[in-house]
Amino acid sequence: MSPARLSSLPVLGLVFALACATPAHAGEIAGDSTCDAGVVYEDRDADGRRDDGEPGIAGVRLSDGVRLVTTDSAGRYTLAPRDGASQFLIKPVGYALPMRDDGLPDFWQNQQLSPGPQLRYGGMAQTGATCRDYALVRQHDVGGNGTLDVLVFADPQVKSLVDVDYYRRDIVEPLLAGGEGGAPAQLGLSLGDIVNDDLALYPALNAVTARLRVPWLHAAGNHDLDFDATRDEDSLLTFRHHFGPDTFAWEEPQASFVVLDDVIYRPDADPKVIGGLREDQFAFLERYLPTVPKNRLLVLAVHIPFFDSAVGRETFRRADRERLFGLLAGFPHVLLLSGHAHTQQHVFHGPSSGWHGAQPLHEYNVGASCGAFWSGAKDAQGIPAATMADGTPNGHARLQVGAAGDYALRWSPARVDAGDTAATPAMSLHAPRVLRRGAYPAWAVYANVYMGMHDSRVEYRIDGGQWRAMKRVEQPDPNLLAENRRDDEAIALRGYDRSPEASPSKHLWRGTLPTDLGAGMHRIDVRAFDRWQGEQHASTEYRLDEAKE
Repeated sequence: MSPARLSSLPVLGLVFALACATPAHAGEIAGDSTCDAGVVYEDRDADGRRDDGEPGIAGVRLSDGVRLVTTDSAGRYTLAPRDGASQFLIKPVGYALPMRDDGLPDFWQNQQLSPGPQLRYGGMAQTGATCRDYALVRQHDVGGNGTLDVLVFADPQVKSLVDVDYYRRDIVEPLLAGGEGGAPAQLGLSLGDIVNDDLALYPALNAVTARLRVPWLHAAGNHDLDFDATRDEDSLLTFRHHFGPDTFAWEEPQASFVVLDDVIYRPDADPKVIGGLREDQFAFLERYLPTVPKNRLLVLAVHIPFFDSAVGRETFRRADRERLFGLLAGFPHVLLLSGHAHTQQHVFHGPSSGWHGAQPLHEYNVGASCGAFWSGAKDAQGIPAATMADGTPNGHARLQVGAAGDYALRWSPARVDAGDTAATPAMSLHAPRVLRRGAYPAWAVYANVYMGMHDSRVEYRIDGGQWRAMKRVEQPDPNLLAENRRDDEAIALRGYDRSPEASPSKHLWRGTLPTDLGAGMHRIDVRAFDRWQGEQHASTEYRLDEAKE
């Protein structure tokens, strides 16, 4: 690798460090003296190599996904290689990481001691087996009082280079155009299903994401697996070859991030995939979590949601969920981020799902960047509508974290300037275009409030009159139902794949339209009160006509 280049933005990273000259701290495992020592050092000139006068950094943690160690006073650590593991560094607050040649933060090394399985797309599952050196560059503007801005992509799920181009034009390029100096955030997270089974697309997809020049962290999804693997342990060899460890941590002044592979691959079972955690992941969490400051936000990023998304069966192993929630119970500020569903909703865990903390545990199940798998009729730019089954437009989420564990979330539909809150539509409306004046008032305006929750306040008014409450309903979005009808009635394909069948939305509100007003056009205003973004508005209109029998 050529000398690593430093990201111009703060970088989040995980450090696996083994103490080699000092006793291990509580919950840590001492290094193996038979392993050559590595060093974590301050790269003062950011050239990617250690020069004379560049000191080691004490107190940095490193891990192999089970063991957790800390550098000594000279920045040295030892961590004996573990076959098939990924060694990684947990980026400490106050430092940035160099970037690898592929644009990813340089905080890991895969290890394979015995002859490894052949990777699905070339190369052996093998890199190094010795302790390596890690460079860190000091940041001088990380007092912890600012806001951390994080881009969150769930399920890019490209199946071809055509889809990679949609991802580029629909998601990434608008962010580049809207960001200042090409720097739209300080951190990026992808919540799995980076590709749709074709793992050969990883380099092309990653090259597009790397254009954002943001330190980017990846969780693994069920479509990121090596499906020719005969056991779960080998199912992410290709993913790890490209993106590093499947379980790791990363720290910023405002938040600590834990990225977890929660996809359990069972090649001989039905279904072959279920949500859950492995024993080695619990071992890592039990050692790492006691070191996390509780005044920060703790973010857990996964692919499969922690809640059961199917009726009558567990989609995330309940025993694993309860064990994980037990480890999190002492943290006052926790946010769960998941993907997988290709719809979006907010879930608040309580005793019924194994959470016994002082406040409900918030899980934001993030909508997909690919929407409904890049399906639907194309627009004038040749990009599919990609609307999700619950009526949410495809796009990405934005997480902003403050210094006291507080956070704010926003959904940004694709090709909208995410840097301009006023330009970001928070909802879509549906109303009939024309009704008979005096007809029985059975027709309604619907508001699909993308970030709506079960207790969200949504109101409407007609012609500037009094605001009236809208009723939350769980039914399909009528806009998508209309699109389904257009697909049904078409005599030729309207796109590569048609839009998904509309399913009941968790964030749809209804308000009855009056028909006793004067003939002509009438304006409908809708406002929704978002807990983070404040009052959000949208408007449409309908016409009342006189009719004769």
